Amino acid sequence: MAEPARRPGLDAQGFLTREGSLARVPDAFRPIVAAARDRLPDVFGARLHSAYLYGSIPRGTARVGRSDLDLFVVLREEPTAGDRDAVRALGEAMDARFPQIDGVGTLLHGRERLLSEPERYDLAWFVACLCTPLLGDDLAASLPRYRPDSLLARETNGDLARWLPRWRERIEGAGDAEEARRPLVRFMSRHLVRTGFTLVMPRWRGWTSDLREMAGVFGAYYPERAAQMRTAAEYGREPVGDPVVLRSYVDDLGPWLAGEYARVHGTKAPRPDGNSTG
Repeated sequence: MAEPARRPGLDAQGFLTREGSLARVPDAFRPIVAAARDRLPDVFGARLHSAYLYGSIPRGTARVGRSDLDLFVVLREEPTAGDRDAVRALGEAMDARFPQIDGVGTLLHGRERLLSEPERYDLAWFVACLCTPLLGDDLAASLPRYRPDSLLARETNGDLARWLPRWRERIEGAGDAEEARRPLVRFMSRHLVRTGFTLVMPRWRGWTSDLREMAGVFGAYYPERAAQMRTAAEYGREPVGDPVVLRSYVDDLGPWLAGEYARVHGTKAPRPDGNSTG
């Protein structure tokens, strides 16, 4: 009997492999990566434990003028409000300097929290499997290997119901400004597609970060919602500022997905500060 084909994103033992590498960074984005590598030690000094890239740039799929720079920064202690202001200012400066990118998103956490038991299948998994080392000692060496199972699904995206009220507040805050709504459509679209994918990930038994592929995998298990998820995947790549789209996310697709996720995998354990990779 022939062995079943290995799913994408897994090694021969069925563990998730790390996606992305510095070698895959497109030439157009290499000066940006170099600038981040140079500037982060200036901002945090000896308090910087390590820094990572994630997203389309280290996967080699970034689009000039469309993709953002995604950074994950780990400090030796918990970050302060001043640290968050500093990293925000760094991102704004880099966004203004490099027209190749459309914004900078930075996740900032302390080493102790990242290595804590509650984060074992959330922040720690994120670093071990979705982040590419840029600076410092790679924390993946201190972390377990991961399988695409129900535990991982629950602890990564099993908190959508808690996010929906915040999303409604952000939609109201955006008002009638189309330019303010477009980033919300992109963010929420990506979040919903990734949540839909991890809902079915244990059955599919593999991993991908490609939004279109995620939507396609989800649609094979939930054909009645497939069209919605395919549309969300497209808006995650090319967002619009349509308020109808946002309302459909918080009034229809989002609540349904949160309920189905809880039914299949349960809900994510609350974090002390209510935050996660989001």
